[in-house]
Amino acid sequence: MKILILQASPRKTGNTAWMAEEFRKAAEAAGHDVTVVDVSHKKIAGCLACEYCHTKGNGQCIQKDDMQELYPLMADAEALVLAAPIYYFALCAQIQAPIQRMYCVNAPAKVKKMALLMSSYSPGVYTGATAEFKDICNYWKVQDCGIVTAQLNEQKTDQTRQKIVDLVSRL
Repeated sequence: MKILILQASPRKTGNTAWMAEEFRKAAEAAGHDVTVVDVSHKKIAGCLACEYCHTKGNGQCIQKDDMQELYPLMADAEALVLAAPIYYFALCAQIQAPIQRMYCVNAPAKVKKMALLMSSYSPGVYTGATAEFKDICNYWKVQDCGIVTAQLNEQKTDQTRQKIVDLVSRL
């Protein structure tokens, strides 16, 4: 299976980046083809709501930024994993831009499964992000394969690694 991981932590060795890397290793060990894109270091603007994509653009966004690298990867992926730190009760801005820019194509063509990895220093801050993820899965008509969270005392632990390995097995 072709898996695309959108990793949104600006800290290259941060907790979310660690989770994405552990997922990649487990998925590759299970025989999957995995691509990780560090979207936090890409220049991806938010949707302009200009409707160019649905009028003159034939499904193409008018903006020409680093999202152009992601469109073919999203179109080819069979599973999509979002890896995002939670700073203030919602998916971070770095993951929001690529998600919202999918508006021009409505939904990734081949994606049938999704998973979510989230980290935060605080407990009890995942409700909003979890709801958004589930709404995306429902709207795109893809299978929600699960969510792994890691608050401060769970970050970079063997227990969290095992939860990620278990999540990979559900793809």
